[in-house]
Amino acid sequence: METEIIKVTPEDNEAIEKAAGLIKSGEVVAFPTETVYGLGANGLDTQASAKIYRAKGRPSDNPLILHIDSVEMLSMVTKKMPPMAVKILSAFCPGPVTMIVPKKETIPDTITGGLSTVGVRMPANPIARKLINLSGVPIAAPSANISGRPSPTTAASVYRDMKGRIPLILDGGAAGFGVESTIIDCTEEVPVILRPGAVTKEMLEEIFAEVRIDPALTKKDEIPKAPGMKYRHYAPKAPLVLFEGKKEAMLGALAKALKKYQGEGQKVGIIASSEVIKALAYDAVYDYGSNKNLYAIASNLYNALLYFDDKDIDIILAEGTTQKGIGLAIMNRLKKASGQNIIKI
Repeated sequence: METEIIKVTPEDNEAIEKAAGLIKSGEVVAFPTETVYGLGANGLDTQASAKIYRAKGRPSDNPLILHIDSVEMLSMVTKKMPPMAVKILSAFCPGPVTMIVPKKETIPDTITGGLSTVGVRMPANPIARKLINLSGVPIAAPSANISGRPSPTTAASVYRDMKGRIPLILDGGAAGFGVESTIIDCTEEVPVILRPGAVTKEMLEEIFAEVRIDPALTKKDEIPKAPGMKYRHYAPKAPLVLFEGKKEAMLGALAKALKKYQGEGQKVGIIASSEVIKALAYDAVYDYGSNKNLYAIASNLYNALLYFDDKDIDIILAEGTTQKGIGLAIMNRLKKASGQNIIKI
């Protein structure tokens, strides 16, 4: 299969209509959102959604999120939105948040992994919303990468994983937030964050008296409530060691580890903040941004994890961040990328 890449803007009706035509015919296309690039198919079509799983090599019990373009399209996804979800919808949508709600019977089990609930979100990216609108159906779309690999924030990264697997990639430029949407379980008495993202716990606490975090996000041996969160994600080709602790101690810890691994004859890559990299004075590095700007770090994170894949590197050392705000999402991704290989300092 040939994979075509078309550069698009929200006003490029011809290209987006071509992608919508493929969606209607049961095919899979990649498209930009404000979080990462999605791998989309008709969310009401069992055979079409199965193509997503095949293209990604995704486990069948890992549910897909349905993307809608309007409040009106919710009627195709759920019989009734819980009041909690309505409140989130009003406050943060369109935007980088996914609500877990009771599913409508017409939603295939292949979308939900056999669960009675479904994740739904309204992306802020205008190209994504126009594609959904022209397709006329909710679009099921996980990140457009091989399962387990870092999610793509550019069309070039999508092409690297999906070349020959899908017919079309809409290139709408770099994704903004750089980490996937926050997933919130809206079927409990209080909102529960199942996957952290750009809509943070602190933001949710501005509209809810109580917000919980799935214990599996912070405790190693807990079983995650969201089925997909039990799998290893975001992994670069080389093994990654994550350093967690106070930023004042990072430089010394990374310098010591660098010396140790080099002494063992290993070629080391380092992912770290601008402040640490400047002081470290080492060549094989990826600067993911200032430790004073967590949103910039989130935006650069997956590019950082992919950077050393085509370099002669045996091991990657990565600087962690605070777990406040979007830092919780950054650390969640880094912990999964490391396979929980964490050095606490």
